[in-house]
Amino acid sequence: METLQLLSLALGSAWTSGINLYATVAALGIAGRMQMIDLPQGLEVLTDPLVIGMACVMYVVEFFADKVPYVDSGWDVLHTFIRIPAGAILAAKALGPMNPALELAAILAGGSLAFAAHATKATTRLAINVSPEPFSNWAASVGEDVMVLGSLWLIFHHPLIMLLLLALFIGLCLWLIPKMFGAARRGFQALRQRLRRKEVPDPNTP
Repeated sequence: METLQLLSLALGSAWTSGINLYATVAALGIAGRMQMIDLPQGLEVLTDPLVIGMACVMYVVEFFADKVPYVDSGWDVLHTFIRIPAGAILAAKALGPMNPALELAAILAGGSLAFAAHATKATTRLAINVSPEPFSNWAASVGEDVMVLGSLWLIFHHPLIMLLLLALFIGLCLWLIPKMFGAARRGFQALRQRLRRKEVPDPNTP
């Protein structure tokens, strides 16, 4: 693979992992096993049937959990400890063997991109859960899946465009950080109020 495509794969897969790790692993594994794409040596393990099967099972679980208000937010909290390390590992493995300094740099870059994508998704979902619109979760979830698959396609067919989009995403994140904190705070407040209402006993209940 060319250097540009390797860089696009490393950073792009880390970013998509922050959105939907299981879709990323399953799509790369299936495409690699069917020889639709050439994966670098460090990521060939993704083509193992066991890895593909586990990723597909977990994707199905996430597919449904991701569409239930507040359940999706709980799922995101749990996956803070899964998506970010996985994104860092994918970034490092995509670049293949390298000296320890470059490997650490790849891990930090991949982990940072995975964190940014994960935080953006989690914050957006909290804001959506505050909305009374019942179909917002479905639209957001399907849109995220399409975004992941579209990004993986760009990685292998238009790596430069993918890198430019990642640069744009980083710029938007730097601009949106204050707004994201505000949206997250409102989402947590709404969730806390919802839980408190459930804890208050109904006076008409015997």
